[in-house]
Amino acid sequence: MSVDTHTAPAELSDEELASLDAHWRAANYLAVGQIYLMANPLLSEPLQPEHVKPRLLGHWGTSPGLNLVHTHLNRLVKARGLDALCIWGPGHGGPAVLANAWLEGSYTETYPDVTRDAAGMARLFKQFSFPGGVPSHVAPETPGSIHEGGELGYSLSHAYGAAFDNPDLLVACVIGDGEAETGPLAASWHSNKFLDPVRDGAVLPILHLNGYKIANPTVLARLPEAELDELLRGYGHDPIHVTGDDPTAVHRAMAAAMDRAADRIAGFQRAAREDGATDRPRWPVIVLRTPKGWTGPAEVDGLPVEGTWRAHQVPLAAVRDNPEHLRQLEQWLRSYRPGELFDEHGTPRAHVLACVPEGARRLGATPHANGGLLLRELPLPPLEKYAVEVDKHGATLHEPTRVLGDMLEDVMRATSDRRDFRLVGPDETASNRLQAVYAASGKAWQAAVLDVDEHLDRHGRVMEILSEHTCQGWLEGYLLTGRHGLFSCYEAFVHIVDSMVNQHIKWLRTTRRLSWRAPVASLNYLLTSHVWRQDHNGFSHQDPGFVDHIMNKSPEAVRVYFPPDANTLLSVADHALRSRDYVNVIVAGKQPCFDWLSMEEAKVHCARGAGIWEWAGSEDGTREPDVVLACAGDVPTQEVLAAAQLLRRHLPDLAVRVVNVVDIARLLPSGEHPHGMSDFEYDGLFTADKPVIFAYHGYPWLIHRLAYRRTGHRHLHVRGYKEIGTTTTPFDMVVRNDLDRYRLVMDVVDRVPGLAVRAAAVRQHMEDARQRHHVHIREHGMDLPEVADWRWDG
Repeated sequence: MSVDTHTAPAELSDEELASLDAHWRAANYLAVGQIYLMANPLLSEPLQPEHVKPRLLGHWGTSPGLNLVHTHLNRLVKARGLDALCIWGPGHGGPAVLANAWLEGSYTETYPDVTRDAAGMARLFKQFSFPGGVPSHVAPETPGSIHEGGELGYSLSHAYGAAFDNPDLLVACVIGDGEAETGPLAASWHSNKFLDPVRDGAVLPILHLNGYKIANPTVLARLPEAELDELLRGYGHDPIHVTGDDPTAVHRAMAAAMDRAADRIAGFQRAAREDGATDRPRWPVIVLRTPKGWTGPAEVDGLPVEGTWRAHQVPLAAVRDNPEHLRQLEQWLRSYRPGELFDEHGTPRAHVLACVPEGARRLGATPHANGGLLLRELPLPPLEKYAVEVDKHGATLHEPTRVLGDMLEDVMRATSDRRDFRLVGPDETASNRLQAVYAASGKAWQAAVLDVDEHLDRHGRVMEILSEHTCQGWLEGYLLTGRHGLFSCYEAFVHIVDSMVNQHIKWLRTTRRLSWRAPVASLNYLLTSHVWRQDHNGFSHQDPGFVDHIMNKSPEAVRVYFPPDANTLLSVADHALRSRDYVNVIVAGKQPCFDWLSMEEAKVHCARGAGIWEWAGSEDGTREPDVVLACAGDVPTQEVLAAAQLLRRHLPDLAVRVVNVVDIARLLPSGEHPHGMSDFEYDGLFTADKPVIFAYHGYPWLIHRLAYRRTGHRHLHVRGYKEIGTTTTPFDMVVRNDLDRYRLVMDVVDRVPGLAVRAAAVRQHMEDARQRHHVHIREHGMDLPEVADWRWDG
C-alpha cells in the first residue's frame, strides 16, 4: 500500500517520529504478550511452550490500529493541553487499550499490584482472558473506558452523550468497520445535528477500516473512496484520510490528520463561541485504513494472515504444540525490539513515554471516564409543590405524566447553569405529556429551522430523535460521564434497546465490584403510552414485555415501579432521580387517572413498595380476609377498585383485602432481591391460604415467576395482558384480556370456597355485563356509560 496524499506531512522531527514509533511498538508488543504469554515477559530467555498460555483467547487484528490511534491521541492531547476521552468501538480491542493504560501508568495507579516493571508486565500478560483475570475486550475494569468493547453499534452515540454539556472535552471515537455496518451506528452519525458548538464538547470520529470482520470483508472498506466520501459528507462530516502500511509514512500522515482535525474543531468552536456563528459545522472525521493484524505474521502454514480476516483473533493458534508456530511467535515479538522499549527491569524507557500526557490528561486517567467522580446531587424540588390535592380517595382525576412534567420543568430550570440534566426520547416528549419542560429548555437542534417549528433550541437539553438506539446511547454516555437524565418512551418500543440496556446493567453490576469506580446516576426509564391505553394505535403498539426483560437481570441493579396515580409517580420519580447505579423502569399512564393517594400517603406507600389499601377493602379487622384483590399498574388498580366496589354492593358479607404493589420486586423473596419480602411479610400481606386475584399491568406469568416459591402460590391467580390487542375502546382492551372488573368479580366467585353456589346469580350478572359491553361498543363505538362514567364511591 501507499500512503494517502490527502494529508500533508506533519512537521514531525526525527526525534518525535522515533518516539511515536517506539510508543506504538511498545503497545503492540504488550498487546501480543497479553494474548500469548504467561511467563518470560521480556523474552530474557528463548521462548518455550510453557511460557505460552494453554488457552489462547483474544483479538489481535484490530489492536495495532487502536495502538496507533492511542499513540497519536497522546501526542495531540499533550501538545495542545486538551481534556480528552476516547471511546474504543471495535470489538475485543482490550489488548491495545490495556497496553496503553499500563504504559502511561494509569493501570498501575488503578491496580497497584500490576506494577510498571517486569513483574507487573508478567501479571498484565497472564491476567488477560485468564481465569480470575480481565476480559478480552474494553470493559468496566479498563481504566479510561465508558464503553464495553464488542457492544457493537453504540460507540458514536456514547461519544456524543459524553460530549453534551462538556464544552472543554474532546471525545475521540474509534469506529470499527464491522461496527459501522450496524443500524444503531448508521443512525448515530446524525448526532452532529444535535451538537451545540457553544455549550457542548466535540466528537472526533475515527473510522478504522482494516477490511474484515471475523470472516468476511466489511462494506465500508470495499466502497470506492469517492463513494465513501459522499456518504460521510452526506452525514455532515468532512473526511480526512490516512492510508498505508509503512509505519514512518503513516505516523506522519496520522499526526497531520490529528492536527488538521483539531484545528478545524477549534475553529468551529471559536467561531460559535466568540463570533456568534450559527451555521452548523461540518465536523471532521478521520478515515484510517491500515492492514488487519498489521505488523503480525504475514503468513502462517502457507496461508496469508496480515491484511486478511485470518488476523482477526489469534494468528498463531498452536504455539504450544507446533514448534514452527512457537518460532514465529518469538520472531514476531522480537520484531518490536523490546530491548529498545523497556529497560532491564521491564520499565518503559523515557523516549517511549515522551508522547504521553501527564496526570488526568492521560486517556486512562480522565475523570470523565469515571463519571461518579464528577457527579453532583440533582437539585430536586420538594414534591409538595406539584402534588395533586386528594381530600377523598378517587374523587379527582389527573394525567400523571403531565403532573410529572411540571416537576421536570423545574429540574430543567434548576440545572440551566450547571447543565447536567437531559431528557431524551424518540419524538414523544409532548405526546407523553411532558411538554412543560419546554418552558425551561427547548429541543436541541442544529439543523434548519422553519417558521412552523416549535420549541427548537440551539442550546436545548431536551433530546428527540426517532431512534431509540441513539437516545439510549446518548443518555448512557451522558450518565457515565457524571450527569443525570431520564428516557421517556412509548412502552411498546423501548424493546428496541433491549440489548443496549443488557450491556448497561452488566456494566453497572461489574462497576459495583470495583472500588475505584464511583457510583453514577441511575438510568431512568419512563414508559408511558402503555399497553392498556394504546387502544387507538392498536396491536402494534401494545407490548408490556420490557419489564419481563429487565426482571431477568442482576437484582442488585434493576428496579421496576408501577405507580398507580399522579402522586405516587412523583414519589417514585423523585426516588429514581436521586438513586445511583440502578436501571429504574417506571411504568405510568399519560391519560386521566384517578387520584388515589395524597402526597403523604403516596410517599409512605412507595417507600413500603406494596401495601394494603384499607379504605378500598371491606375487612373489619376482626377476621382474616376471604379474598385478596391485588394490583400493580394504573389500569389494573382502577379495575381492582371497581371490582371491590361491585363486591361490596353484591356480596357485602365478603371480607375483601385490596393490596397495591408499586415496586414489583417486593414479590420476590428477600434472598433473591434487595427489595424482596421475607415469607413472614409476604404471608402477612397476601395470606398463606386465601385466594389472591392479582390484576397485573403486563404478562401474567411474570407474577407467577416472582412468587412461585411462596406458600400461597397455589392460591394465586393472575390476570394481565395475554397478547390480545386491536384498535378498540379502552375498556374493551381489558375485557379482551380478562382483566376487567366483571371478570375479576367472577374470579372471586370461582375461587372463594362456597361462593360458586351461593353467588351464582352475582356471577351471572357479571357475565351479562360483559356481554352488554360487547354489544354496546359495536353499536355506539364507545364504552358503556357505567364504565366510562364510573367513580369510586368508597
